[in-house]
Amino acid sequence: MELNALLTALQTHLPEILRWSGAIAKRLRHFNIAVENKTSGSALTDALTLADLTLQELIVAALRDRDPIFCNCRIEAEEKTGDLHRFAQDSPYVISIDPIDGTKQYRDKTADGYCVMVHLRDSETVHYSLVYIPETGEQGTWVEAVHQSVVCGPDDLSRPAREVLDDMPAIDPATRPDSPKIYLIGFQDKDTSNAELVTATGLEGVPPEEMPGSIYDHLATGAFGGSLIHTPNVYDFPVSLHIARILGGDAVWVHNGESVNFHEHWMDERADMLRLPGITACSANPETLKTLCELAKDWSKVRYQD
Repeated sequence: MELNALLTALQTHLPEILRWSGAIAKRLRHFNIAVENKTSGSALTDALTLADLTLQELIVAALRDRDPIFCNCRIEAEEKTGDLHRFAQDSPYVISIDPIDGTKQYRDKTADGYCVMVHLRDSETVHYSLVYIPETGEQGTWVEAVHQSVVCGPDDLSRPAREVLDDMPAIDPATRPDSPKIYLIGFQDKDTSNAELVTATGLEGVPPEEMPGSIYDHLATGAFGGSLIHTPNVYDFPVSLHIARILGGDAVWVHNGESVNFHEHWMDERADMLRLPGITACSANPETLKTLCELAKDWSKVRYQD
């Protein structure tokens, strides 16, 4: 399977699929759609709604039907819904789906920064990322990363989604602001205290309850400088990695400073999701990465202490 052909197919079909998904998410949010399922003990991780299940069903079906090239990829999806068995079991490329990132704020109606997202990766890096944030801005907001370009900007529902994305200027790393804000998540009951330790370095740690929305548009535009995440899952974190690498930075494991790859992962049975091992720092600024690694290099790599 040729990578450029796969990227072209994703760029062609995925924007309208995520736009449809975002519209459904906005509509379903008006109803009582909470579902009890995950039991990790973290409210952020365990939040699940019928919207997550419905949007994944739609995205998987659209990928199945729109272009046969997609079925040559493996699928890693946060939920279990959809015709997942139609996709390859062995392929160098993985299409990963997070039908609603930010499910707790979506369900509880505490903020509007939730998003629908899909990315393509292999064992080394991410090749394509698309994020749609339905309720940020008047008509939604896009983030797309492909080749060496990241774009971020408002949707325009009067025009085809692909056309809107094509007209967005690429973010220039030379003029993009470099915020000291660093998003922390995954440290269980230490998210806030660890955020304070980040702040003590001269950066500004931001725990989940203070996060204005999903990280992706904030990272792309420079409103946030990066993230520090304990055992990140494989459905959403790789998009941050992708954005950071294109903009001149990286995502690294804090204990050794090496670039994150996808050779190894583990199944978090409590949350029912695949995770990368250890703690990762992600930023477009290499100096920020050094600071975060120096701070967190000796922190425990074990997610659950009980």
